[in-house]
Amino acid sequence: MGRPKVKIIDDSQVEEIKEKPSKDKRERVKSETAEAISPVETSKEETRGDGEEGSRRVAAVSEANEDARRKTEPAGPRAAQKSQKPGKAKPRGKKYQEITKDLDRTKSYPLNEAIETVKKLSYSKFDATLEAHINTSQTGIRGLVSLPFASGRKLRIVAFGKGAENSGADTIGTEEVIETINKGKVDFDIVVATPEWMPKLAKIARILGPRGLMPNPKNGTITDPSADGLKKAVEGFQAGKTEYKTEPKVAVLHIALGKLNQPSDELMANIKTLLQTLGKTRVKKVTLSPTMGPGVKLDLTSI
Repeated sequence: MGRPKVKIIDDSQVEEIKEKPSKDKRERVKSETAEAISPVETSKEETRGDGEEGSRRVAAVSEANEDARRKTEPAGPRAAQKSQKPGKAKPRGKKYQEITKDLDRTKSYPLNEAIETVKKLSYSKFDATLEAHINTSQTGIRGLVSLPFASGRKLRIVAFGKGAENSGADTIGTEEVIETINKGKVDFDIVVATPEWMPKLAKIARILGPRGLMPNPKNGTITDPSADGLKKAVEGFQAGKTEYKTEPKVAVLHIALGKLNQPSDELMANIKTLLQTLGKTRVKKVTLSPTMGPGVKLDLTSI
């Protein structure tokens, strides 16, 4: 059996192995160095060319850097910055300014004085309507009110169901009328119907619904199926029955209470009837206004 062979590694070889970095580490250092170079430094390096060749390289590098900046920069803030302009309140017309120059907007007017003031503030060339804008205690308030003095405007009523011929409606509802409505022709103000006609009217719900014309038991436009059910409903609307309801998401309702050329006593009676129907606990604030013109606050303690 021979002697074992021993390989001796001297210190110089060990130091050489330790000092030699791995290939992966060299590649990682190169990558980090490349990322640390700014676009400006890259441009400077590219300018080392002479003459036109150098200029072309500088232009190409600058354009590439600008494209990269546009891609990485969020577009939202810059776009918003360009589109934002200082808003200005829309100026009122001369007529409006002239009419309101002496109006005390902080004052709450007694009922009679409020109506007389609204009549003076109206500047339309047609017969203006007295409008009430009522802030309520809650949303979802809806119902019917029979105003004692109607505005004089004749409502166009369509009646579907048994007894429609004798109801006094302007149009007798038939399947042909439904087809006409389905084509987009709507020349009426109210639709009343008996329950058995509702499945047929569902065909035109997409037309009637957005206009607020789809019959509904809450506003009295779906009547009982008796022979005189439609007649009572039609007579009620012709006598001044008006629907009121708050906006879907805001506790406020808007309603027309008559024409300003009516006697003030009639308009006062309409307002009192409406407020009694709503109930004092549900009414927070009332503003009266003409069709064209400013509004005035109503003193609720005067009613």
